[in-house]
Amino acid sequence: MHVSRRGLLIGGAAAGGLAVAWLLRPRDWPLPLDPGRNELAFGAWLKVAIDGVVTVAVPQLEMGQGITTLIPQVVAHEMGADWRQIAVEPAPVSAHYANTELAARWSEMWMPFLPSLAGEADDVLTRRWAEGARFMATADGTSLAAFEQPAREAAAGARAMLAMAAAERWDVPWEECRAENGFIVHENQRLSFGALAPGAASFDPPDPAPLLPVAPGEGAEEPAEGAPLRFPRVDLPSKVDGSFQFAGDVRLPGMVYAAIRHGPAGRARLAGFEASRAAGTRGLLKLVKGTDWLAAVATSWWAADQALARIAPEFTVSNAADSAEIEEALEKALRFGPAEWSHERGDPGAVLADEFDVAERYFAAPALHATLETASAAARFEDGRLELWIATQAPERARAAAAGALGIGVRDVVLYPMPAGGSYDRRLEHDHAIEVALIAREAGRPVQLTWSRWQEHVRGWPRTPVSAVMAARTTASGDVTGWKARLAMPATAREFGHRLFDGATASAAIADSAGKGDALAMEGAIPPYAIEHMAIEHVPATISLPTSRLRGNAHGYTAFFTETFVDELAHRAAREPLSYRMALLSDDLRLAECLQRVAGLANWGGGVDNSGQGIACHRIGEGRIAAVATARRDQSGVRVDSISAVADIGRIVNRDIARQQIEGGIVFGLGLALGCSTTWERGIPATGRLAALNLPVLADCPRIDVAFVGSGAAPADPGELGVAIAAPALANALFSATGLRFRRLPLLSEEL
Repeated sequence: MHVSRRGLLIGGAAAGGLAVAWLLRPRDWPLPLDPGRNELAFGAWLKVAIDGVVTVAVPQLEMGQGITTLIPQVVAHEMGADWRQIAVEPAPVSAHYANTELAARWSEMWMPFLPSLAGEADDVLTRRWAEGARFMATADGTSLAAFEQPAREAAAGARAMLAMAAAERWDVPWEECRAENGFIVHENQRLSFGALAPGAASFDPPDPAPLLPVAPGEGAEEPAEGAPLRFPRVDLPSKVDGSFQFAGDVRLPGMVYAAIRHGPAGRARLAGFEASRAAGTRGLLKLVKGTDWLAAVATSWWAADQALARIAPEFTVSNAADSAEIEEALEKALRFGPAEWSHERGDPGAVLADEFDVAERYFAAPALHATLETASAAARFEDGRLELWIATQAPERARAAAAGALGIGVRDVVLYPMPAGGSYDRRLEHDHAIEVALIAREAGRPVQLTWSRWQEHVRGWPRTPVSAVMAARTTASGDVTGWKARLAMPATAREFGHRLFDGATASAAIADSAGKGDALAMEGAIPPYAIEHMAIEHVPATISLPTSRLRGNAHGYTAFFTETFVDELAHRAAREPLSYRMALLSDDLRLAECLQRVAGLANWGGGVDNSGQGIACHRIGEGRIAAVATARRDQSGVRVDSISAVADIGRIVNRDIARQQIEGGIVFGLGLALGCSTTWERGIPATGRLAALNLPVLADCPRIDVAFVGSGAAPADPGELGVAIAAPALANALFSATGLRFRRLPLLSEEL
């Protein structure tokens, strides 16, 4: 068993008095915001300028999900600010922005010995670790859960301080003042935030913060046609006119450009290269070699890439990824391997000991991220200090990785957070941060590294492949009395955690996680249905292909397995798929309402043969979704005509962004359902271009109708619900249209 220094220290400390001292020691973190000219900082979350502009710090990566609008909207609501005077800046790395929600969810990754001690966001151990590690990671839809409350409290404190400054001028109680559209108002008197800011900064905010009685939010009902948005997205104007800056847009004085070639998937090593082959390449400046990569630095990226193409570096690789061997390893684990993680309900042993009435095999192939923006970062290394311009979902881990590669302290790494052109969890990895740091040191001048699309496929680790058996015992009428799901795959989340938190290499991470159960890899495998007896099992399998996180994560395959299998049970019992599910949902009335509503929205016809309609439902945390897809086969493949979805995401903070997220998730899920995969041979992926991944283009996108159920529940993230529901809804629609069951992802891959 591998024992990391991190796990040993934390695990040992948690058992003794050292932990108590560590937990109780008071801590004071420096305020991270640096006010500009004519600005004043109000805590860690916002600044107010004398012209009235309120600048909100956003500690999460903007990667298309609209977080640079949601958090400012929360602040504007609570502060009483004018939305037209709201500005945004990426927050610097700081303990003030620790994501305790994600730290609790990922406690098994950073606290492997005693994860239960840090299983809740408000646990003292969770908060202390997240603050000490400056854990600002953006993932798993935790942004609102982690940051809405502190943003509201900061805004409420600032509102009170502004009211105190106004009350002092007017000689009235500050509690009688109110904030409206960027002004503090008392009867007929009013002063702008900007005019009050200098005086307000001298007051202390009240404790506790005087929060408004109503949290920010919008109703589930659609606004009147043509009605203006209350909170239009902050980032859209600059994205439309092209001024929005991504990591690949960074330009520094004297900057040069780097391209790279990575070794095959497996334990690869750079074996050798003939530099003379690149002689005469105009603009080539330097070659930089790593353990398993070779980079070229030139005056243009094209020159650097052409130099590498001419050199054609050679790699040695052992345990190379091979798709045939991967499927064989999964099959062996599924049939003979012991389960290392399980969930049970009732008495599954007694009910499922005999032969199942129904048992079917399912498979999900590795899925690629297929981001529009490939890995890109710029770096400048001078006088022992590294500056890094990079899009990253885990900024402090990227800083630490770059510092470790250069042998300098983390304090000597300045990270400038850049937005990502789509991430889908790809930017949780920080390979390119290490590479660009090393290249910048060797180049002796600022450098920008950009991976080609081919290199994204070679080194961008995919979502794990999964082999599964779904089985059930049913009554004569088709009611489910017992349910079993057995999934074989690597301990993919643990593997990722070793890379992220321990700095392990890809091959070391595979070895460290081998044979371990993984609850995060099984998320969504427990169905929402009221089934009395149930057994859910993870059988860990060791494969040669490194795997990683991807939008939707485990829900992307568990929803497919569960909802297509439920559909099979309904048709086998000659029962209508909607009513069959409704009968099983006595424990989840919110999900049942989503099903009922989507049936009306889509004009559900019962999913009868040749209708081309398929229905599915799923839940992720506190979020629920149900969808009806209408699809058909034609000469060009699969044509999805429409998808209707109804979601319950609790209190809706911004309805327009929520709809965008579900629509975008559905389109992304269609890509996963119909393509977005490849095979590997000797560690090399067979697909090197986006065009070969069968991704939906604009002409392929169906009509998408999205509606929401009003709910008093806490806000749930909508971003992954659409991803999870797309594949099962489409698979069930294809069965209705063709009479054929597709049990592999991508769909239709059985026929290839």
